[in-house]
Amino acid sequence: MKELELKYGCNPNQKPSMIYMEDGELPIKVLNGKPGYINFLDAFNGWQLVKELKKATGLPAATSFKHVSPAGAAVGVPLSETEAKIYWVDDLGELSPLAAAYARARGADRMSSYGDFIALSDVCDESAASIIKREFSDGIIAPGYTPEALEMLKGKKKGTYAIIEIDPNYVPKQIERKEVFGITFEQGRNELNIDHDFFSNIVTENKDLPDNIKNDMAIAMITLKYTQSNSVCFVKNGQAIGIGAGQQSRIHCTRLAGSKADNWFLRQSPQVMNLPFKEGMKRAERDNAIDLYIGEDYMDVLADGKWENIFTEKPAVFTKEEKDAWLAKNTGVTCGSDAFFPFDDNVERAFRSGASYIAQPGGSIRDQDVIDACNRHNMVMSFTGIRLFHH
Repeated sequence: MKELELKYGCNPNQKPSMIYMEDGELPIKVLNGKPGYINFLDAFNGWQLVKELKKATGLPAATSFKHVSPAGAAVGVPLSETEAKIYWVDDLGELSPLAAAYARARGADRMSSYGDFIALSDVCDESAASIIKREFSDGIIAPGYTPEALEMLKGKKKGTYAIIEIDPNYVPKQIERKEVFGITFEQGRNELNIDHDFFSNIVTENKDLPDNIKNDMAIAMITLKYTQSNSVCFVKNGQAIGIGAGQQSRIHCTRLAGSKADNWFLRQSPQVMNLPFKEGMKRAERDNAIDLYIGEDYMDVLADGKWENIFTEKPAVFTKEEKDAWLAKNTGVTCGSDAFFPFDDNVERAFRSGASYIAQPGGSIRDQDVIDACNRHNMVMSFTGIRLFHH
């Protein structure tokens, strides 16, 4: 298949629309449904991300994409009992490594992942499909599907769920082009190899960088490589826990990513884990309620006449003091940035969300201020020397 006609482009009024190859055949097969223009943008960016995560870590990888940026990305590290509960997969028993990767990718920011497009590094197995089957999602791309997994996924969205199979051996041309306003842009592909050696230039007094943190740094930087810039990513234990994408100011990226990382950790608190949800509430409804409960608009779920529709009994307010005390327990987080930190305020904000490690290109005229801030908190920082803008 050399070309594939699409229903429309980014919006219904943008017709005609298609994807095609100038030379050769498309490296994909549509096994079910009719993926759209944005679906394919998410699919191809997501596939590159998980393929590179697998190469860098040696572990199966998954990502949850929304509007051409990842909402989550992770590798196949086993889930703790708490993680299984907050990701709503504790009823599924033991998960395959690929399924664990998707549970983490989807679970990090469930609000943003709602209606995602999924990319998996490995053949989709029944364990992964069992999670995907019951979540609201637009589609999936993977290098293959077991017969059982394919049958399960074909039943989603009344049989219209988009399922794409990609040739894992496909290698694109080294030069990529896109057209804007009738003008063609051309550049070399960003074929940067991100591995443990990528983080060898440690510029802080503390130079203790274990291999598992190098993995987390690789996850952060590869995720940023496919996130709309400016962008900052927080990672812990093999998964992105907060992604701040597409902000014009870097500190706004750091604040956004940090607030999402804080929410991820707050969901593990006893106050949230013990919320008395009414029987039969859907996962998305519980996600929305939790998001409100841990935020500033908590009265939207705790006000009289509201809580009765959600809980069997009225929960106590999760106070700022209680939240701060819980968040203080979160340490060992890695923070990655796609370009240099221009001011030390980014370090201070990252530290408040548990960051103990930072990976960033360096190159600011205030690099020493940023290094000094890390040293004050005994943090480890690597200068990669490479910017990772993505547009």
